[in-house]
Amino acid sequence: MHISFLTPEYPSPKTGSSGGLGTSIFNLAQSLTAKGVNVTIFVYGQDNDEYYHDSGIHFYRIKNVRFKGLSWWLTRKKIEKLINQAIQDHKIDILEVADWTGISAWMKINCPVVMRLHGSDTYFCHLDKRPVKWWNNIQERTAFKQARAIIAVSDFVGSLTNQLFHSNRKYEVIPNSVDTEKFISKTTQEDPNMILYFGTLIRKKGVLDIPHYFNKVLEKHPEAKLLLVGGDSADIQTGGFSTWELMLPQFSAQAKQRVEYLGKKPYSEIQGYIEKAAVCIFPSYAEALPVSWLEAMAMGKAIVASNIGWATEMLTHEQDALLCHPSQHQTFATNIVLLLQNVELMKILGSNASKRVENAFDNRLIAKQNIKYYRSVMNEYT
Repeated sequence: MHISFLTPEYPSPKTGSSGGLGTSIFNLAQSLTAKGVNVTIFVYGQDNDEYYHDSGIHFYRIKNVRFKGLSWWLTRKKIEKLINQAIQDHKIDILEVADWTGISAWMKINCPVVMRLHGSDTYFCHLDKRPVKWWNNIQERTAFKQARAIIAVSDFVGSLTNQLFHSNRKYEVIPNSVDTEKFISKTTQEDPNMILYFGTLIRKKGVLDIPHYFNKVLEKHPEAKLLLVGGDSADIQTGGFSTWELMLPQFSAQAKQRVEYLGKKPYSEIQGYIEKAAVCIFPSYAEALPVSWLEAMAMGKAIVASNIGWATEMLTHEQDALLCHPSQHQTFATNIVLLLQNVELMKILGSNASKRVENAFDNRLIAKQNIKYYRSVMNEYT
């Protein structure tokens, strides 16, 4: 079996930094390779064209074509030609694509195309309550319609995508995964007062609510500290160039003395920051099934998170996390304080979260589910 992935991001020294999409593909690629599956990664939007082989995986870095008015079409044709040649050269069985911006729309690929729903621009704009660009919607809807088979990382993203694209397509729910042999708490470096948010600083992830939580937390637990790790981003709603600059004035004078923003850090360092945290917070308004949550769960961390859609497919309130709507500032803050002041509860929730990952989101388990589904698609194609 030879599975390939077309993606705009992948975390490696040559292909650059990555968000949750690339990280989820990385986890899956590693676990598939470990089970003897051949894997090829096509990464577009690169600064150069290059083919190389690393750790058992074939990589194609693809530079987008720049030609005014036709870049989108010429880039697609370039990618299509390269993939079809690779299918012939390496006997690739399946090309997996993401729904984001519908890169596979109008491509004619000489093997089955499986689309995995990580969350399209149409999907995130809907959750973010803002209009989607008409061109993005057309591309995403076309790519969705053309895909031979659909995988959804959560039932929430599968159901809502069908609704938004006025479709009733069948989809297979296969969640993202995490390496539980890597993301495991190995030391006792935990700071009992440390609150951690890791991920992009962007409105849809609820980061503009974080100052309000932290201000309230300090009223009850003045020893608390807040650590933020992740790349900054522009804010579409205000036109501001920095979400961090929007957050900063919302912190009280006391809170500003106890918050630290480290910016973007290499993926290899993230585990160290999770290790030090007592509580991890994820107040997101828009996700599909976030890998960052799985990483914190796997390491047995106490979590306070959003209770929207996808969240309840991952966590159960008061069983392995404390959940509430991110707009409920007082409740969110109260949940954080409850954990900081109750070490036993922190341990119970963290332990349950870790067991939940082992039973439902371990990468070896999820790899088997993917292989079984890929094989069913291949059998239908032949």
